[in-house]
Amino acid sequence: MRAFVDGVDTFLLDCDGVIWSGDHLIPNVQETLSTLRAMGKQIIFVTNNSSKSRRAYLKKFQSLGLQASEDEIFGSAYAAAYYIRHTLNFAADKKVFVIGMSGIEEELASEGISYTGGTSDNTNLKSMGEMSTVQHDPSIGAVLFGFDLDLNYRKLARAYTYVRSDPENVHFLATNSDKTFPAGGSLYPGTGAMLAALTTPLGRMPTILGKPEQTMLDVIVNKYHLDRSRTCMVGDRLDTDVLFGKNGSLQTLLVLTGVTSPAEAAASPIKPDCVVESLGRVGLALSAAPAAQ
Repeated sequence: MRAFVDGVDTFLLDCDGVIWSGDHLIPNVQETLSTLRAMGKQIIFVTNNSSKSRRAYLKKFQSLGLQASEDEIFGSAYAAAYYIRHTLNFAADKKVFVIGMSGIEEELASEGISYTGGTSDNTNLKSMGEMSTVQHDPSIGAVLFGFDLDLNYRKLARAYTYVRSDPENVHFLATNSDKTFPAGGSLYPGTGAMLAALTTPLGRMPTILGKPEQTMLDVIVNKYHLDRSRTCMVGDRLDTDVLFGKNGSLQTLLVLTGVTSPAEAAASPIKPDCVVESLGRVGLALSAAPAAQ
């Protein structure tokens, strides 16, 4: 483990299933993070969870007693807002229709992007007769789909109508396509499961702005000026975290405290460079190993 860590300057760390599970810190993670910082390693927290903004995530880190700064947090909500503003050069007179929670809204606002929907659009249709109230809106320039605990038919109908009515000019975007979401030691339907309700009738996929797509990594590398060959992605998912790193020519480390079981890791064609029981075990291994001379 010491030799592996010595070959890395920057660790990109997933959060759910790596740092914590739900609201519970995974054992010895705090010690591992402190050890890595003491070794001069750069740490960036990279998460597909769009329900929280960077500011909200910082409060969670602080509540768990973890050192972090807002600039070290890179979530899919921020990735989406950054992409819309800096890559799409989104028109000032257009709005983003949001399926998602406050994290997306806060990050769009931080980039000066107008939006509608989101948390202000939680009232569902009351009858079939109300479907005709959902009409195309020419002010909508993008539909952004993220994790939404208040997902309803009206939101889906609006998103579908906006994209279908003007597919050439309305950008179809999603924060991630994770099929499941880990919480409280179990798995639940993720953003990708919800997204299927929209991609199925549309017959097309959105531009995905989270892991494992390279759009997110390109933004991270450019923002933090990273050397890919000395950067390691640490995560609990083979099909998002590890694939994200592999596709981006990063080193990869899989932890077994989240989605992926040891049997699944052994059977998968996606092979990380290193597999450990937990991120907490990394710190313990480093403490037991002599430093390189």
